[in-house]
Amino acid sequence: MEKVRSLFQGRQTIFSHGKLIDISKPLVMGIINVTPDSFYGGSQFRLRYRIARRAEQIISEGGSIIDVGACSTRPGSTSISEDQEIKRLVKAMEVIRKKFPNAIISLDSFRASVVKVMHTNFGIDIINDISAGELDNAMFQTISDLKLAYILMHMKGTPKDMQENPQYNNDIVKELIAFFTKKIEILKLHGVKDIIIDPGFGFGKTLDHNYTLLKNLEAFKIFELPILAGISRKSMIYKYLNTNPDKALNGTSILNAFAVQNGASILRVHDVKEATEVIKMVELIRQQPKIQ
Repeated sequence: MEKVRSLFQGRQTIFSHGKLIDISKPLVMGIINVTPDSFYGGSQFRLRYRIARRAEQIISEGGSIIDVGACSTRPGSTSISEDQEIKRLVKAMEVIRKKFPNAIISLDSFRASVVKVMHTNFGIDIINDISAGELDNAMFQTISDLKLAYILMHMKGTPKDMQENPQYNNDIVKELIAFFTKKIEILKLHGVKDIIIDPGFGFGKTLDHNYTLLKNLEAFKIFELPILAGISRKSMIYKYLNTNPDKALNGTSILNAFAVQNGASILRVHDVKEATEVIKMVELIRQQPKIQ
């Protein structure tokens, strides 16, 4: 039974810049935003001592990947300059690499030039690109040249306008499958093989779009690639519950459990301890025999 499930899940490892990342069981990616304007204040870490403390928290609570971003992509946000993004990232990377030189680091950026600078100086492992190469046509070649793993995320529009009445055809799942099929083919032509797909919850989607994608997350297993779910404290939770990001942890845990049960290999979260507990509980249930 375990062998069947393993085959159905597709790939069990990701190879990036000399590192082999085991995804035979779901992993947690902890967020560090080096920004003053993230949608959730609890994820903002601009001072060096806070960045160091946050990185240590992610590792100690069971996080396998540290995701660092310096340019807010919340709905309605506008982009900062390349120089400002690099300046913020350098401060964070210096702290993290000094404290955890072997940590697996994901860089949340859509700029190929920023990727090159950060990789040259700090040896990053994964690129988390919200735009799937749409905002920088040099990104795919850069990923290929540097031999990095790549998170391919779907977004309709740009962060500034993506939530202004997003429209899809009758079947959003089929539309995203077509999108990923095209992008994966282009990436493979560039020689990029270590790809993680992300449906992009909250990036150009209505509340119903988000929940349709979550309910049908298993459909994306067709690619036999790892699936990332980034649901943590997003408006799809707190708007439905009529609350705010600060009070969206319970809803986050529930949806993360559903995502893992339906195929997510990586959970990108603000709350690492709670996410690792979710994975442990889902894995425990999976191991139990089903009585016929």
